[in-house]
Amino acid sequence: MPFDERFLSTRQRRWAWVGFALLALNAPVVARLLPDASWLLNICVAAVVAVVLIADDSAGRRAAQEPAAEESWR
Repeated sequence: MPFDERFLSTRQRRWAWVGFALLALNAPVVARLLPDASWLLNICVAAVVAVVLIADDSAGRRAAQEPAAEESWR
């Protein structure tokens, strides 16, 4: 089994997904209820969390594909 190169643990990844979903669902509600543009903060934080999740997934996929690339090189 290859070494997992992800920088988030399974528990951290799960909480990041929960936070992303809550922020994404909260933004339209806040936009409707508040007269100012404070809902944009929810969108920005959700985007940052999404980038972290994508980077973590990319690191995990890259680590999983490296042994296969080394075997085909031989």
